[in-house]
Amino acid sequence: MRPLPIDHGTVLIIGAAKGIGRELARLLARRVRTLVLVDRQAQALEPLREELLLSYPTLGVILESCDVCDPQQVDALLASLEEHFVRVDVLVNNAAEGDQALYAQEDWGRVEAMLRANVWVPALLTHRLLKPMLERGRGGILNIGSGAAQLILPGSATFSATQRFLDGFTEALRLEVEGRGVTVTRVAPGPLWEAGAEVADGVEPFFHLSLERCAREALAGFERGEAQVYPGLGHRWVMRLLPMLPRGLKRTLGRMALRGLTRETLRLPQQAPQVLPASSEPSPA
Repeated sequence: MRPLPIDHGTVLIIGAAKGIGRELARLLARRVRTLVLVDRQAQALEPLREELLLSYPTLGVILESCDVCDPQQVDALLASLEEHFVRVDVLVNNAAEGDQALYAQEDWGRVEAMLRANVWVPALLTHRLLKPMLERGRGGILNIGSGAAQLILPGSATFSATQRFLDGFTEALRLEVEGRGVTVTRVAPGPLWEAGAEVADGVEPFFHLSLERCAREALAGFERGEAQVYPGLGHRWVMRLLPMLPRGLKRTLGRMALRGLTRETLRLPQQAPQVLPASSEPSPA
């Protein structure tokens, strides 16, 4: 497999204003020729652009306002890049959304938003950009997902289902493009925290990983051409163990998680019997 066209290339990052997208932009800035940073509101990206240009004055930084859940806006975004002769070498799909609620109590608007952001958006952007990469014989697609794909998560039914889509989608694409110069990788982190954020009791849980370290491990695995990247040693071992567990045991673990969920977290009506949570809200990572 040819090396990824990161050095002196053009990388398009969806959801670059915060989280893993922002950390990847910081890591890539010293290596790429151009960063195309996309968010619903371009002004949210201005502080990041100023930060990057202060350290790398010759870096090309393009800010784009785009609701990637709107196909017309996606087409307009890509048409604008083509008009300005911007060729995307690497696509970072980082638009995922998560929520926590019993499915029967969930607002349909939130369900639809998750389906669009976590399934429809990576499918559409990949469909638009993969063919030109294959024609050039060089490119990369980095899908940012979640370890929830491996779990049975009551209270997060839609989120975990969308992550299973991204898992299967990435694996199938890898085989379709094998030997054609394009790398396709899925990153599946666990709970993440941001530097400077407050932590309960002042102690960071064992499996929590910083956004910066998650981005570093994601990029390293991507450049090695790995199919799946599980950032963090503890999280990685758990994710490798889970496929070996019988489904019955996974259901038991899911029931235990459900009993830990609070009424407030799941937005249950007052007359409903109290149910017990997933230890953490699904990360849209």
